[in-house]
Amino acid sequence: MPKIPIEISARHCHLSQKDADKLFGTGYVFKKLKDLSQPGEYATKDTITLKTKAGELSLRVLMPVRSASQIELAKSDAYKLKINPPVRISGDLAGTLGGNLVGSIGTIRLKQGIIIAQRHFHCSPDKAKLFGVRKGQKISVKTTGERALTFHNVIVRVSDKYGCSMHIDVDEGNAGLVGGVCGFGVIVK
Repeated sequence: MPKIPIEISARHCHLSQKDADKLFGTGYVFKKLKDLSQPGEYATKDTITLKTKAGELSLRVLMPVRSASQIELAKSDAYKLKINPPVRISGDLAGTLGGNLVGSIGTIRLKQGIIIAQRHFHCSPDKAKLFGVRKGQKISVKTTGERALTFHNVIVRVSDKYGCSMHIDVDEGNAGLVGGVCGFGVIVK
């Protein structure tokens, strides 16, 4: 079975154009920090602050803009903020928590959009065929190494626009010593 690249996704935010304008100013050009593995996506040098009654966290802004703003945290981040966001696949935001976001020039109250991202595997239709998986399927992926473990309930996401990688959060990566920013795993049948 071919190896799946595993990437650790730290806490971050995706902004809608409307929210980006309120937080950073209309026409603001976000400063690229680095490209991400998914084509066309990049981390910016820009950050926002998520504030709750219990504390605050700085979050990297990822681009391009999306149709709705979304905050992705690890469980340890949520614990620090004393909130309990649901585990959801990216974009499934109905009924999720909201919070106050502070940018360089403005503040907004996000009504919903705070989640712990469900671990997932991005791939193209060709790679889905190679790995024997289909869109929406839940798979298990086993890592190797000193603290090898198997991640269950990994959601397969298939699109012509996707690069091939599995995304987990920082807590999950630390638990399995997944190798810094990137490691590898294999699908368990």
